[in-house]
Amino acid sequence: MKVIIIGAGLAGSEAALQLAKQNIKVKLYEMRPVKTTGAHVSENCAEFVCSNSLGSADITNASGLLKHEMELLGGELIKVAYEYRVPAGNALAIDRVGFSKKVTELVENSENIELIREELTEIPKDMPVIIASGPLTSDSLANSVKDFTKTEHLHFFDAIAPIVEKDSINFDVAFWASRYDKGEASYINCPMDKEQYENFYKILTTAERIELKEFEKNAKFFESCLPVEVLASRGVDTLRFGPMKPVGLIDKRTNKENWAVVQLRQDDAAKSLFNLVGFQTNLKWGAQKELIHSIPGLENANIVRYGVMHRNTFINSPQVLNATLNTRQRENLFFAGQITGVEGYTESIATGMLAGLNMAKLLKNESLITLPQETMLGALCKYISSSELKHFQPMNSNWAVVSPIELPKKERKNKKLKNELLANRSIETLKGILCSI
Repeated sequence: MKVIIIGAGLAGSEAALQLAKQNIKVKLYEMRPVKTTGAHVSENCAEFVCSNSLGSADITNASGLLKHEMELLGGELIKVAYEYRVPAGNALAIDRVGFSKKVTELVENSENIELIREELTEIPKDMPVIIASGPLTSDSLANSVKDFTKTEHLHFFDAIAPIVEKDSINFDVAFWASRYDKGEASYINCPMDKEQYENFYKILTTAERIELKEFEKNAKFFESCLPVEVLASRGVDTLRFGPMKPVGLIDKRTNKENWAVVQLRQDDAAKSLFNLVGFQTNLKWGAQKELIHSIPGLENANIVRYGVMHRNTFINSPQVLNATLNTRQRENLFFAGQITGVEGYTESIATGMLAGLNMAKLLKNESLITLPQETMLGALCKYISSSELKHFQPMNSNWAVVSPIELPKKERKNKKLKNELLANRSIETLKGILCSI
């Protein structure tokens, strides 16, 4: 019997590759390019829509630990991500075009995967299914999911940052550096003095925004991906202590810390495109152009992609899912990716991996893998499947969801030590599990 996977994004592609390498046949449905989403720009599998960064690769960072767990569990897309890595300090940033093309090749060249360019509008019955349709699930399929789960969908907004051409940046003003000189100096930094920042802030807070459609007006913003204009509305210094904080970014030409700094991160392998870090936005394109050109060093920047904002959808997972990512109502129906309420690229891939592994276990009549809360992936799955949660909101990897660890009283404020111990405990726990499965 073939497994149906709906959605060839990060989670769906990972799940398909996991099943394929266990010689299980997969029908992978992807509605693009037959039907577009309004956020994707290509028909490739596993396209990165917003940022091109998967976050930190350091295991003492929650996201970094999750990446290492995926490597231990045999994740496929994490290998491709490292293959297409571009400089970004401690972060794992990728050439998003090269990455998605490679994943598409792996999918299309697999003898066990049939990639079908077609929209599925209903959940298939009487067969194993993984729904990984993502936060931009079509209305028809969303209605089918809503009928199955007997719950209301929740919605929130995701916003995309603009991208500019590197050769149009003024390096008489901008400078290369990574915060606190960690790793290679891989970020472009545009410094501002107080007067320049206040002018920038005035433009930002008075700029015209794209009006929301009626069906979008009740959706919420996810806190970790707020549009820059929403952040700015919280106070004049909010950005200076957020995405534009100057701390640890010293221009060696002046040896002084600036009032604020706009950072740009490499977006492609050729180092020709850079995105504005933390500048997700819903401003009208003319307003975006004025704002970007007000940033010192970007006076004549060629904007190759403007920021956009789109509505995301996720199910009320605590009322629907087991920690193994299959549904309580139907054991051969799994959900994976952002539709489950995990937030972030790394988290989407990780849940796709676990859904694929557990679907294979189910088809082989083996016990499904329930990862313990001592691991980052286990903790995330526990969080999204915890029926005690009354007000469920999307969650990315963080130390708060992991089982706590006790430190001696004098070490309790040593955050670095605590994270190291949590990371090492997770790795040892996972290695022990791998020996038994």
